[in-house]
Amino acid sequence: MSLQVEKLDNNMAKLTIEASAEDFEKAIQKAYNKKKASINVQGFRKGKAPLAIIEKMYGIEIFYEDAANDIIPEAYEKAALESELDIVSRPDIDVVQIERGKAFIFTAEVAVKPEVTLGDYKGIEVEKKEVEVTDEEVMANIDKEREQNSRMLTVDDRPVRNNDNVIIDFEGFVDGEPFEGGKSEGYALTIGSKSFIDNFEDQLIGKEIGEEVEVNVTFPEEYHAKELAGKPALFKVKIHEIKVKELPELDDDFAQDVSEFDTLDEYKENVKATIKENKEKELKTAKENEIVDKIIENATMDIPEPMVEEQVRQMADDFAQRMQYQGLSLEQYFQFTGMDAKKFIDSLRPQALKRIQSRLVLEAIVKAENIEVTEEEFNKELEEMAKMYNMELDKIKELLGDKEEENIKTDIAVQKAVDLVLAESKEV
Repeated sequence: MSLQVEKLDNNMAKLTIEASAEDFEKAIQKAYNKKKASINVQGFRKGKAPLAIIEKMYGIEIFYEDAANDIIPEAYEKAALESELDIVSRPDIDVVQIERGKAFIFTAEVAVKPEVTLGDYKGIEVEKKEVEVTDEEVMANIDKEREQNSRMLTVDDRPVRNNDNVIIDFEGFVDGEPFEGGKSEGYALTIGSKSFIDNFEDQLIGKEIGEEVEVNVTFPEEYHAKELAGKPALFKVKIHEIKVKELPELDDDFAQDVSEFDTLDEYKENVKATIKENKEKELKTAKENEIVDKIIENATMDIPEPMVEEQVRQMADDFAQRMQYQGLSLEQYFQFTGMDAKKFIDSLRPQALKRIQSRLVLEAIVKAENIEVTEEEFNKELEEMAKMYNMELDKIKELLGDKEEENIKTDIAVQKAVDLVLAESKEV
């Protein structure tokens, strides 16, 4: 394999990668051996037709695509390492030459980690703020605890009210025809949650158990399912159950049930102290973010678009995984929120760009200040990881490769850079 590296504008680079004619021939033979059993050639049993016969019948290029897909991943990986570039995006692959008896040549266009020119990063001024905790915040926190310790009681002597939990069957129709995803049985809905479109929930208020209700709504103009966007719909709904939450009494018994304290007053003081501690952490984080934002404004960097796209992709994958843990697919999330894939991706871009900028300036500060990570700091971080994942420390160390170890040390160094600029900042 041979490699040529060309630096492009905007922190992009093009790798021209060449695999020998011999390697390309081997890849064609491999593709032939893999697919020959599925190719019918008159006069030959399946899997027995020679390569030359198949190429004559179907064209010499029949195995080119499979051969290219076999060569490209490994060849690109080797070239990326050999180039010694700090690549921060997926490659944009383009096949330049693919022909029997000749070298296989392709290019990979990639984004390269940009250089950062730091401006002022010490003595950054931020507004001084104090933490306060109100009685209303304490009671709101306690009410959440009461909600979590509530029980559901079935009601059968009155119609539906706001905030009730109802169990319903429903089926939706547009232009008299049922539509995909518009039907469910035994669905639990909280009236007033606004989880259904338009005024669907409002139209159930005042209805009785067993009653069959026709609900008329209009889908939003920008609804994710284009075939439904802006259209009126009729839902046939049957109400099976009405349930209400019963909250526990706010007394010493409640305090003893939900905490280690004997009295409600002690419990309230603890809640207040916890809220204050959390607010102080949030204030510190907000202060750090404000400082980093100003450091970004003072710095100069040229971030390539594919680097942003890669960050967006990672964030979208992380979000989809979190939704999956909650039992939802991205498609269901879009349906519930009225968002579509394009809007979702676009909404991630500003945050993705800010993440990249923050990381770049902090890594630049690590370099400028010669910040190093001690073995003690590294081991402490591993101990925290072991606790988090409920694993033995030795097992954590076994699982770490050189790249993972380097990433952890970089993260520690970046946090030390955050601590440095925070300590050097000025409250005004």
